[in-house]
Amino acid sequence: MKKATLVLFVLLPLVQAFCQTKPNIIFILTDDQRWDALGFAGNPIIQTPEMDRLATEGTYFPNAFVTTPICAASRASILTGLYERTHGYTFGQGAIKEPFMAQSYPVALREAGYYTGFFGKFGVNYPDFSTLFEVGDDYDRNGKYDDRRGYFFKTIDQDTVHLTRYTGQQALDFIKSAPDDQPFMLSLSFSAPHAHDPAELQYFWSSEFDTMYQNVTIPDPIMASEVEFLAQPAYVRTGENRTRWHWRYDTPEKYQHSAKGYYRMISEVDAEIGKIRKELAEKGLAEKTVIILMGDNGYFLGERQLAGKWLMYENSLRVPLLVFDPRKKGGMINPSFALNIDVPATILDLAGVPAPTSWQGLSLNSSELSKRKEFVTEHLWQTPIIAPSEAFRTDRWKYFRYINDPSHEELYDLSVDPLEKNNLASNPAFRQILIELREKMEKQTSAYLKTKAELEGK
Repeated sequence: MKKATLVLFVLLPLVQAFCQTKPNIIFILTDDQRWDALGFAGNPIIQTPEMDRLATEGTYFPNAFVTTPICAASRASILTGLYERTHGYTFGQGAIKEPFMAQSYPVALREAGYYTGFFGKFGVNYPDFSTLFEVGDDYDRNGKYDDRRGYFFKTIDQDTVHLTRYTGQQALDFIKSAPDDQPFMLSLSFSAPHAHDPAELQYFWSSEFDTMYQNVTIPDPIMASEVEFLAQPAYVRTGENRTRWHWRYDTPEKYQHSAKGYYRMISEVDAEIGKIRKELAEKGLAEKTVIILMGDNGYFLGERQLAGKWLMYENSLRVPLLVFDPRKKGGMINPSFALNIDVPATILDLAGVPAPTSWQGLSLNSSELSKRKEFVTEHLWQTPIIAPSEAFRTDRWKYFRYINDPSHEELYDLSVDPLEKNNLASNPAFRQILIELREKMEKQTSAYLKTKAELEGK
């Protein structure tokens, strides 16, 4: 036997044994699921037993936020571990640049010996998507249709099914076919509960969910009076947040249809999670598979007479975040600030892979997480229908401004005003706090631009 062959013969079982000690990882991303659209978060109406079970058996992060409240930039941040100001990707920017994707978590996981897959809405323009995963399928709602076919165009065994059911089935097939001698990392990106924007009815779900919430009256949104609406600057009152409010909430009938549809679509995702966990158990993988669930951004359900996300209010920034690790004690609640850019660092940490030094997030398992007392969030897309903005958030304070109108600033003392009703920006008593927060934000965002230049080699 040749020496090289002998070495391989000896080392191969050791490599296989090492790989088998690493956990499988499933990362589930929902589209537009706000933080309180979850039973475990205290919502008395929505039915999410499987998500609640993940929270009960794992760790729940009640203070989870996105660093950009829009799908394109948020998903790019989750892939790359970087702020939008660093990776520079959002709508209308062309493809995301290679230096950022070269250090993305899918690349790192494949290099670490994981069998990787992705199914659903990738949400980032990247021509080499097919190189990121062993198996992958990138799809979203079908924009060719302005009716239910936006969600009903994929088939299983020649039957047309809801996109949520289709994504769930792809997950089941992936788990069934995953190699036994290699850990897997599965990224699942559900299009639900995102409304199908071109359609008059907006929300669509499978027929078996028709009766869910049927006899429930969803309470009216809080802070939805004309006073809260008129407090917004003109470019918000006439922007896309208001346009979509007319699509979804401007009559009591529309509001009930939309809110119930939103909840039904989340409950349908929840049902697919139950099927996935059952398959893991049947294959003997339940005790060695970590499951992470997060929303890609928050969502307005009529508050301030607005819809959509994009703005720097808590409604569009806060998201659900759960980490179930069967190897750890469950029933934990971690009150630390957790960000979407922490998810890729957590995935690499679980896989035993060092995170790139340029990454701006922390592993959710890190002791450093509790030391995070402040963070930046931003929405930088320059488009006429949505005013770009940036914010600085601490345990107590929220400061934000609109980038194209920096004279309009807002400041909230969240310790006494969690709903952000009373803007203190013009109050002389809080002037010094406003200045300090503004300066901290500008210092942080300058650092993100410096990292961007370094990664691009400029």
